[in-house]
Amino acid sequence: LLKASAGGGGKGMRIVREESGLLAAIETAKSEARNAFGDDTLLIERYFDDVKHVEVQIVGDSQGNVQHLYERECSIQRRHQKVLEEAPSCIMTAELRERMTRAAVEIGKSIAYQSLGTVEFIVDCGSDPLRPSFFFLEVNTRLQVEHP
Repeated sequence: LLKASAGGGGKGMRIVREESGLLAAIETAKSEARNAFGDDTLLIERYFDDVKHVEVQIVGDSQGNVQHLYERECSIQRRHQKVLEEAPSCIMTAELRERMTRAAVEIGKSIAYQSLGTVEFIVDCGSDPLRPSFFFLEVNTRLQVEHP
């Protein structure tokens, strides 16, 4: 997956499945990113066909304490923008919830996080159904606009 580093909303994103299409996809993604964001820098990420977007909200204080506020399912999207959030996530098992919330808290602690924020993950639903893999996407270091 080629992805505009300055972007959002699916602009500057291209899925590349064959090496033969890579150069054309890079040029298209760079052009779209430059036009939309004034920056044509791209990231390359592993692409998954069957994923869920799950977020864990965290809160940290000046004493080094970080807690999680459980997860939200954010997979219902239009043009890579969340349309609906559901809590708790419908794909969550107790074991997956424990692993993901622990990872979110560890991320917060590793950066001495002191605010309310959101740790975003994707869950690979095509992996082992009894122990699915999940991958870090980003930390949004603010209340998200979806939460008035």
